[in-house]
Amino acid sequence: MKVKVLSRNPDDYVRETTRDIQRVPRNYDPTLHPFEVPREYTRALNATKLERVFAKPFVASLDGHRDGISCITKHAKSLSTVISGACDGEVKVWNLPKRECLRTIQAHEGFVRGICSRFCGTSFFTVGDDKTIKQWNSEAPGYGVREEPINTILGKAVFTGIDHHQRESTFATCGQTVDIWDEQRSSPIRSFSWGVDSFSCVRYNPVETELLASCASDRSVVLYDTRESAPLRKVIMQLRSNTLCWNPMEAYYFTCANEDYNLYTYDIRHLDVPVTVHMDHVSAVLDVDYSPTGREFVSASFDKTIRIFPKDKGHSREVYHTKRMQHVICVRWSADNKYVLSGSDEMNIRLWKANASEKLGLLSTREQAAANYNKKLIEKFQHHPQVKRIARHRHLPGDILKQKRELREMREARRRKEKNVRKHSKPGSVPLLTEKEKHVVAVVE
Repeated sequence: MKVKVLSRNPDDYVRETTRDIQRVPRNYDPTLHPFEVPREYTRALNATKLERVFAKPFVASLDGHRDGISCITKHAKSLSTVISGACDGEVKVWNLPKRECLRTIQAHEGFVRGICSRFCGTSFFTVGDDKTIKQWNSEAPGYGVREEPINTILGKAVFTGIDHHQRESTFATCGQTVDIWDEQRSSPIRSFSWGVDSFSCVRYNPVETELLASCASDRSVVLYDTRESAPLRKVIMQLRSNTLCWNPMEAYYFTCANEDYNLYTYDIRHLDVPVTVHMDHVSAVLDVDYSPTGREFVSASFDKTIRIFPKDKGHSREVYHTKRMQHVICVRWSADNKYVLSGSDEMNIRLWKANASEKLGLLSTREQAAANYNKKLIEKFQHHPQVKRIARHRHLPGDILKQKRELREMREARRRKEKNVRKHSKPGSVPLLTEKEKHVVAVVE
């Protein structure tokens, strides 16, 4: 004889406490829920609209500098500390949670060209127009004690950039040459030059720590290995690159900010063609910095905007601008992946959210679950015309919109001319170049 018994687990329907929500049994059989997809689509549409409604990216403004901001760097060990340098030689140390200046140092005469934090966070280095490298203590001096550098090195030429090694007590500077310095010595232990007048930027690879890259004035990006006696190779582009940044998660990739309004992501194993061309800015790109996850990067431009690009996409997912913000000179992504810092001409450092519609502060479990659900819904319906249109829309200042339209017309005219030239030439005499191939002139080993 067969006896069927109803077996129920109390955990499925009994509340743990009287304050909990009542648990409702749910049958997931799709035949019982014929309108599930239309219902989810409506929710996705509402979630997309609400995301745009709550997109308020601006968090705070740090004012106190008396001249344009020329460089910003993050503290190696402290999330809440940021160091900035201005065009009048002044360096300020900021506390981000309190939004106040902790220290002000008159570091150089003329511009502060570069700042970098030592890997252990105990000190930081600055270079300026006065041909000096100065090392400063991260801790403020006692009350009444005069602010003095730990070490000062006088160079032969103006330094335009500096970066510190990730694990060792060596750092690199650039100017007329790229120099590798030991902290204990007053002359460089190695100098690299490749028939170039000057260099504007130098960066250590955060993963392969012996690799270096620099941007040169002859429109090239040069790669070095500190274990070698000569540079490895260089890629020459159509226009000059201002700065570059290595991907912190993928050792082979770096992105450079170019004068031709674009950013280029390269794989160092195949320098003849960039992996991705990132186009959206309408003026020269002045700075770039990767997020700690390596999936996105932020760029600062002369067109008074900052943009956030996914590393493998050609167009930006976000654009930030304000009426007061002038040409953005430098930009940094915070080490907790939540904020972006920008320094501009009108003496302000601005703090932005990396995700414009993200709610700040602690979220309850239900809030977090709702946010995750909405995110998945938007992801599921992202290619639907209505959802896509709302998610993509960004308000831009009139002049940027006008410049964008002009650039599009110019690009189309150029494409049309190439097509006509090819049509009226001997077959094969005018090669068909992709957008990626157009910008690289040569790769020199």
